[in-house]
Amino acid sequence: MFEGHGWLVWLGVALALVAIEAVTVDFTFLMLAGGAIGGSVAAAFGAPFPVQAIVGAVVAVVLLATVRPWLKGRFTPGQREKMGAEANIGRSAYVIDRVTQSGGRVKLAGETWSARTLGSSIEPGEEVVVESIDGATAIVSRAQIGGMPDRTDIGGPTGSL
Repeated sequence: MFEGHGWLVWLGVALALVAIEAVTVDFTFLMLAGGAIGGSVAAAFGAPFPVQAIVGAVVAVVLLATVRPWLKGRFTPGQREKMGAEANIGRSAYVIDRVTQSGGRVKLAGETWSARTLGSSIEPGEEVVVESIDGATAIVSRAQIGGMPDRTDIGGPTGSL
């Protein structure tokens, strides 16, 4: 019935497997579709059906063993990316209005945020690091430069000793 056109059957199987892959997004059916394309190529060169099936199976197994793990690692990272306010934790910001334990304002990621500190007050112009987010308020601390306290901690605003 499909004499001379077996490669079209394999290609149809590959397309069906790609459609299933679009629903599952697990990369398994995509690798099987690659095997079906291998069978299609074998059929196009006139190989008998058992050879086509062996070629398809070998290609699918090789793809499942090599390409699928790489794709899974590439498109499904182990850690989810931080989003929203959570993404600001650890970022640096600059003090706009003096930040105390009761309030203040910082420039964070191009936006003005209300802020407070758990320690001593921080003056405008100083760099701070976001320690946590409490609602719409950034909890900040002085930025450490090279493991040393900020310049205002070691000799006043000019940094002199």
